[in-house]
Amino acid sequence: MKLLLLAFGFLMPKLVMWLAPAPTNRTKPSGFKLEDGYRTLMTLSLDPAVQIWEKTVKPPGVDGGDPIPQTTMHNDHWRTFAPKALKTLTEVTGKAGYDPQVYLFLFASVNIPCTITITFPQHGQLAFYGFLQKVEIDEHAEGTMPEMTYTIGITNVDFANNFVEEGPVYVPSPGTP
Repeated sequence: MKLLLLAFGFLMPKLVMWLAPAPTNRTKPSGFKLEDGYRTLMTLSLDPAVQIWEKTVKPPGVDGGDPIPQTTMHNDHWRTFAPKALKTLTEVTGKAGYDPQVYLFLFASVNIPCTITITFPQHGQLAFYGFLQKVEIDEHAEGTMPEMTYTIGITNVDFANNFVEEGPVYVPSPGTP
């Protein structure tokens, strides 16, 4: 704990105590570092065999939101902030080759809540509640494989069980460190 003596002109000195942040040394991580993104897959529980062939998958992230300003007229040197209480699981996006018959699935499945599963290469699965939010068919051109770009929205709500809030679940593969 450090002590600071501040003098304010003709005012009496003010004694202030504070705790400065203490540095933390980085230690060697445990676990498994993904070396290659191949074979990351995205599964919709509405049709686990839907006619798409993933080329890229961007798994969800976690967003705590913008900080809440806490600065008052009593701050001396720094603007202060507090974190929000809730988190957001961010959207999933990707590209895939497709069978044109997938349109039948898309017409029936966009905006329908279901379980989404992201399968990581050899090291587990992340499951969460969401929905197929959007599919855009990319431009077709000679000499290129036709692709679609998909977006998965996140709900974190189990619509089948009284709209209960449920966060994501990660299940490691057997034998994963």
